[in-house]
Amino acid sequence: MSTQFSINNLKATIEGKEILKGINLEIKGGEIHAIMGPNGTGKSTLASALMGHPKYEVTDGEVAINGEDLLEMEVDERARAGLFLAMQYPSEIAGVTNSDFLRSAINARREEGNEISLIKFIRQMESKMKELDMNPEFAHRYLNEGFSGGEKKRNEILQMMLLDPKLVILDEIDSGLDIDALKIVAAGVNAMRSEDRGFLIITHYQRLLNYITPDFVHVMMQGRIVKSGGPELAERLENEGYDWVKEELGIVDETVGQA
Repeated sequence: MSTQFSINNLKATIEGKEILKGINLEIKGGEIHAIMGPNGTGKSTLASALMGHPKYEVTDGEVAINGEDLLEMEVDERARAGLFLAMQYPSEIAGVTNSDFLRSAINARREEGNEISLIKFIRQMESKMKELDMNPEFAHRYLNEGFSGGEKKRNEILQMMLLDPKLVILDEIDSGLDIDALKIVAAGVNAMRSEDRGFLIITHYQRLLNYITPDFVHVMMQGRIVKSGGPELAERLENEGYDWVKEELGIVDETVGQA
């Protein structure tokens, strides 16, 4: 079944301050949507609110994935429903190896008695790590501990490839990557593109979109999506910045206080 993901008038606050002020967005399977915007407009807040981070309180709106009410789900239920977030700053977990974490995450989404076998898991993990040009030793290191920024980002993409989600949110996955790592990460994302999966990419820069071509580009300001277009919109933003958008729409101050 082709993925259907919809956000309708989503509003969210942090410590009583409204950050998201009415987000509307629809993502279908096979589509890649990119959200761009100045710092402090709520882009990362959107990602965290969709995943159910307790720091953010949703005050209004509806979010559905394949007809299911996402906002009624706990965080683990959202993951099992097919939502995946590659975080801007992945956490380190000492004492838990990368392979143990990944296998546990896969089995958490499966019914009891249908867990992935160790041999099958190892084969899949080794295959995906090879695609991402990752040293096999990373499978046995503690999760993200001592990883460079680029290694953490590749590890997020490895998780995505093994978990096979329905809706992928990439929150500034290009941050801190050199050009070679960026190409590898982008290749991993492109390899996952299918009619059964949609993508929401949050980024500041056009350079990522040189390697992952979006179907739609959205500009976010003041906690709302204020303009949408195709890949050419990202190119214009890269060349001209955001002032022309603010002038065109009569926006005085785009900052709302959160990323």
